[in-house]
Amino acid sequence: MADSDKADDGAAEAAGAAPKGKLKLIIAGVGLLAILGGGAGWFFFFRHHGEEVHAEAPPAKPPSFVDVPDLMVNLAGLPGERVQYLKVKVTLEVKEEKQVEAIKPTLPRVTDIFQTYMRELRPADLNGSAGLFRLKEELTRRVNAALAPNEVSAVLFKEIVVQ
Repeated sequence: MADSDKADDGAAEAAGAAPKGKLKLIIAGVGLLAILGGGAGWFFFFRHHGEEVHAEAPPAKPPSFVDVPDLMVNLAGLPGERVQYLKVKVTLEVKEEKQVEAIKPTLPRVTDIFQTYMRELRPADLNGSAGLFRLKEELTRRVNAALAPNEVSAVLFKEIVVQ
């Protein structure tokens, strides 16, 4: 009986050793393929691309600017409060010089849109940098709607005075 137990244990060990050997062989094969694949990828992507002659991109055109006439509006307030005024100097940034000539005839419309919107503002709407950022974004959105198909990249403040 002891001999049969030893024989069963030996057979079990031999059977257990065979899958472990195959597993090591499979892991080694996968590792070798990964190393070879990485080397081939480096060779084709980095080595060959580094040798190519890259054409230089043309220098970016500087943006153009359109000055909007100075705006001065009274801010909305509660009855009986002191009237406060907002004075703003604004410049419109456009991507190309040819858009400047297309926008100049429509500046009265832009001025009207800006004044109409800013007269509805309260002094609290302009508090802090977040208030000015919201104002800038809203003016950009409104001027782009008025000037379509031309597009303004940004509305830039030259001067803002709340008095």
